[in-house]
Amino acid sequence: MKFTKSLLYFLSILILASCSKDDQKIDFTFLQLNDVYEIAPIQGGEYGGMARVETVHKELLAENKNTMLFMAGDFLNPSLIGTVKVDGERVRGKQMVEVMNAMNFDLVAFGNHEFDIPLEDLQKRLNESNFPWISANVKLKTKEAAIPFYKEINGHKEHVGETFIKELSDEDGTKIKVGFISVCIPSNPKDFVEYGNMFVKARASYAAIKDSVDVVFGLTHVKINNDKRIAGLIPDLPLIMGGHEHTNSYDTIGNVRIAKADANAKTVYVHRISYDKKTNKTSVKSELKEINATIKSDKNIAEIVNNWQTILTAKIKEVIANPAEVIFEAKIPLDGRDTPIRSTQTNLGVLITKAMSFGYKDEVDCALVNGGSIRIDDQLSGHITAVDIFRVLPYGGAVLKVEIKGRLLKRVLDYGVLAAGNGAYLQRYNAEKIGEKWLIKNQELNINKTYTVAFSDYLLKGFDIPFLSAESKEVLSIYSPNDKELAVDIRKSVVAFLKTETKKSANN
Repeated sequence: MKFTKSLLYFLSILILASCSKDDQKIDFTFLQLNDVYEIAPIQGGEYGGMARVETVHKELLAENKNTMLFMAGDFLNPSLIGTVKVDGERVRGKQMVEVMNAMNFDLVAFGNHEFDIPLEDLQKRLNESNFPWISANVKLKTKEAAIPFYKEINGHKEHVGETFIKELSDEDGTKIKVGFISVCIPSNPKDFVEYGNMFVKARASYAAIKDSVDVVFGLTHVKINNDKRIAGLIPDLPLIMGGHEHTNSYDTIGNVRIAKADANAKTVYVHRISYDKKTNKTSVKSELKEINATIKSDKNIAEIVNNWQTILTAKIKEVIANPAEVIFEAKIPLDGRDTPIRSTQTNLGVLITKAMSFGYKDEVDCALVNGGSIRIDDQLSGHITAVDIFRVLPYGGAVLKVEIKGRLLKRVLDYGVLAAGNGAYLQRYNAEKIGEKWLIKNQELNINKTYTVAFSDYLLKGFDIPFLSAESKEVLSIYSPNDKELAVDIRKSVVAFLKTETKKSANN
């Protein structure tokens, strides 16, 4: 009997020892966001919202302490709040950094829109952030050389790394080092940014880190075809968390998974990952999770968001009385993405220019707006509110009624076509090119005729089209609307136009 008790005691000790022994396996979770410009819910409150994301984040942390939160680029710009002035200074991403600091992001990548804001403001945002940044191919241009971007805190410069390493451990003692590489698409040339070759830098940074860690992941902001090429060049990456496209996707190239969530946190990706140190194998299970009104908002993050929204609402109410009012139902997504809006006629561009004409009771021959004025870089669908229109056209500005000679109008229209790919490309209403001829209201443009054109006021400043300004000889007159007219602010015209379209639909 004593022998049996001793044997059982000995076996229990062995079992306990085996249970506490490092099994060389570890589970961890990645929560991925990308292309987030708005901290509050969008589409009438239906989707998105960083306070909701934080609720998901905390739930994942409770499930597994080894949960990391990522942003795969594009978050400082564009945003409606970012255009607002507080204490005489434009916000320019300050609101996003404040929210992300409170959420304790683990790592962020540069996106092309981070370079929209002036260097002085970008440096402030870097300095304010308490989370690490990463990029292998973007550098800060100085007079002497290109150097890594950096945070400057109390006079000390902390450079952005080309790679990032995080050590993880679990309850049974298993420890691993996880590495990350990142590259950004060179689609936003600025005089303070040097872009290295995405593919060369991706391979070089992987080679530099792979022997120092157990496994390497990608955190990129490039086109999907670029991500696929990177996956082909570095086949040992289990997962690339990417951004840029704005619509969710999940692709597999060899053994590499490439995940992209929807913009503005309409969805996030949850990646549950297991790594076995004995076999060096990594398994990834990915879940696309919709962020919607069924998810409660985290109180702390909601308080920060609400403070910023109070500032924004006060600014919008200077133009529109009821910013949260649903004014239109977009059954087909309205395309305001940067690339289309600056290169082709989109349904959102047509809508805006129709609204410009509407602002003058359609007493104009055509309407033109530069694509660069449309800053949302996203598609709008479902419930559209006045706030959404302000997101589309954050800088506002008057719609001018201009008497212009046909000869100059043709030059302007031709210039807009040649400007495809940049902000000077023109979205148009009642101006169409058929073959080599321009039609205005379905009639061939007459260079000797005088036309009445609704222009965004920015176009008459001569920045995008250098030969078009108030001083141009063939600009015969310019009418600026008064405060009581819809055309006093392009956003006011668009909101009123959409309300009218909604009433028409309801009556039909």
